Amino acid sequence: MTSAGDVNGHVICTQALTKRYGELRAVDGVNLEVRTGDVYGFLGANGSGKTTTVRMLLGLVLPTSGKAEVLGMPMPSARRSVLPRIGSLVESPAAYPHLSGRANLALLDATGSDRSRRPVRRTRIATALEHVGLDPADRRPVRTYSQGMRQRLGLAAALMRRPKLLILDEPTNGLDPQGIQEIRRLLLQLNDDGTTIFLSSHLLAEIQQMCTRVGVLRDGRLIVQEQLDTLLQPTGLVTVRTPDADRCTELLGAVVASVADNKLLVRADDPARLNAYLVGEGLRVDEIGPYRRTLEEIVLEAEAQA
Repeated sequence: MTSAGDVNGHVICTQALTKRYGELRAVDGVNLEVRTGDVYGFLGANGSGKTTTVRMLLGLVLPTSGKAEVLGMPMPSARRSVLPRIGSLVESPAAYPHLSGRANLALLDATGSDRSRRPVRRTRIATALEHVGLDPADRRPVRTYSQGMRQRLGLAAALMRRPKLLILDEPTNGLDPQGIQEIRRLLLQLNDDGTTIFLSSHLLAEIQQMCTRVGVLRDGRLIVQEQLDTLLQPTGLVTVRTPDADRCTELLGAVVASVADNKLLVRADDPARLNAYLVGEGLRVDEIGPYRRTLEEIVLEAEAQA
């Protein structure tokens, strides 16, 4: 395993990480590699073992077997040294419901090792709230917050120490589309500023828009772990959408890989040349271009093969 001092190394690394509950293997021999500077999307359906894995990384659950390192230190034995250096949001954000969001962050800040002067701490709290779209002047108790506002408050708490590593479990849970977009922009900005992000989610389309590397968990096993741009590279196929699908299929013959309604996948190197040929033969072409699989298609294929 690589030390935290190696800027080209891993900030999270596990070896055969396993958690059993009786006969159930909730997490089964997982080997994670999260590198410095990654936005790592940790994917899987509900019950796949994502949250259990995250909780083991944070030292909240003890593994049955295997090893985990975070920031180059073994977990859970080093959690007292590691946890103050990371930000995390796992499951439902904890808060005192009778206090405001600002008051909750003030209590959290008071329990840390940073003994900054009160004006500095107030500024830090206000900045964290503003970053996630909450009003620092809002004095309403947290019990009046919507689920989305509670999620934002939990993310603000994770940002309080300006961590180099963020571990987030479903951070956009309960947010509307605009809120999801705002949090995405925030996380990408944090990553640009040097924060490594480990993001557990079931929202494949969202992960595809922001992550650099992905891991896919199914029934506790890691079935995919790869750079996202590698997974999404061109397939060597061309998509052709045409209302003349039957004639197009007959015309192209063996180079047609598949047909579904009016969409054909064709083995071809040059979409423009293929388009010119089809139009020259009198076919109506509504759309043509290189075919790239979506992350959802990649995950479904991997799950089918697992």
